Amino acid sequence: MPGTPVGSLAFPDGKIFEVSIHDILLEDTDCIVNAANGGLSHGGGVAAAISKAAGRKLDEEGYRIVAERGPIQVGEAVVTTAGDLPFKGVIHAVGPQFGEGDEENKIERALRSAFSRAHERKWGSLSFPGISSGIFAVPHQICARAYFKAVRTFWSDYPDSPLSLIRLVLFEGPLLEEIRRLL
Repeated sequence: MPGTPVGSLAFPDGKIFEVSIHDILLEDTDCIVNAANGGLSHGGGVAAAISKAAGRKLDEEGYRIVAERGPIQVGEAVVTTAGDLPFKGVIHAVGPQFGEGDEENKIERALRSAFSRAHERKWGSLSFPGISSGIFAVPHQICARAYFKAVRTFWSDYPDSPLSLIRLVLFEGPLLEEIRRLL
């Protein structure tokens, strides 16, 4: 596992949920998840870092998707190319902003949607960053609970999924401390 391992949970049939301190751009998984907004405009945080590293193709494809179907709704996820990144694709999950209400369930739904996009493509591994925990300002306790619930629910619903490794990738900070507490 790249980065610094924090902990993991084993699920039936060899499924693993890992938590690691690492840069998501350096992951060795099939795909990564972007903490996106509905317009797939990547102005800050992890979204800007992924966009910059992936190059124009990722942005162009995202804008095309939004032009065709409208803004991506909170709780949904879509896939684009990974551009110049070494992944099979980037999954853009749209989480809620704090104050929208029902944030925990919306984050869980966004992640389950992201996991489903990987499942549909038969990808075996996925890395995701904190969703809604940065500029969307959802409290870390709510985010952490939603992340664990999303993984458990996804594998309960899809026990035979080819997606066998889901890795949460964070930097040091309060969200990681909350994740450690739940592990």
